[in-house]
Amino acid sequence: MSLDVSEPDQQSRQVRGARVRLPRGPFTPVWVMTGLLLAASPLIAPGSLSGSALNSMLPFAAILAIAALGQAFVVSQGGIDLSVPGAMALAAVFVTKVPELAGIPAPVAVGLGLLVGAAGGLVTGIAVVRFGIAAFVVTLAMNAILIGVVLQVSKGFPGSAGPGLSGFATDSVWLVPNLLIIAVVLVATAQWLRRRSVLGRRFMAVGANPAAARLLGIRTAAYQVSAYTVAGVLYAAAGLLLAGYLRTPDILLGNTYQLSSIAAVVLGGSVLSGGLSNALATGVAALFLTQLNQVVLAAGATTSIQLLVQACVLAVAVVLRRLPLTGVLRRLDRTKPR
Repeated sequence: MSLDVSEPDQQSRQVRGARVRLPRGPFTPVWVMTGLLLAASPLIAPGSLSGSALNSMLPFAAILAIAALGQAFVVSQGGIDLSVPGAMALAAVFVTKVPELAGIPAPVAVGLGLLVGAAGGLVTGIAVVRFGIAAFVVTLAMNAILIGVVLQVSKGFPGSAGPGLSGFATDSVWLVPNLLIIAVVLVATAQWLRRRSVLGRRFMAVGANPAAARLLGIRTAAYQVSAYTVAGVLYAAAGLLLAGYLRTPDILLGNTYQLSSIAAVVLGGSVLSGGLSNALATGVAALFLTQLNQVVLAAGATTSIQLLVQACVLAVAVVLRRLPLTGVLRRLDRTKPR
């Protein structure tokens, strides 16, 4: 006996299949929290989503997203990187102090800044992977070395970025800040590479289980070292862009990005043991943290309260990741009227 499915039933099934699916898995909480924050921002701090407020917030969110993306590369391999401040500060020195001291053009200084960031990451990766030194120790030592070089070159006095870099960092395209465009391109590229390319899938496989990856013939050491190298380039890029945006930055401009980059990675759902990371969720987490800071400050809270709020948000995010939030969202989606 055959069952004949009527045309209305077929159409209803097609409609159900065409529904917009909610994000699932460990990366869900950051989307939910960001949506709630954006909805509550005008109520907590009126004007926090105005055009001027967004124009002042988005560039800093972009800088954090770039730095956090570098941190995510390291975390996806089961490591941790505490050299973010030093790498950002040294790159900033290359575009503020080195051109006037050495008389080199600004584009060359930018290239040297990125190269130094890559070199620092490469040395760190080799020390961690080849010599088996704990990443915490190596990156902390590398940060101290980089900060020492910054102080030696700058003599403790900040410099100013050239008008070309400063103009680019503060400019926008159709009201979209250039820094945000760069961050979106980098995040989207990293997301595509991890999910769609062979190298990206191998990279994540190495982070999930290096021993199994070696059995499959994957050169795990090369992928692990490359994580630190790419991270160094991204830290340097964040430092260069931040120096251009601020024009005359503090010589230790990266200090606030050490913990915030790790916080963005954790909020984005990455697993600190490696193997599970999402570049897009990390970028959204950077946006969440930056907007949260702006709302807290706009509400009149002190810096100490701001840090306490960040700590509470991190704790809530960790708890949410252990709750069956995906199942709850799926049930709510099913109960929506058709």
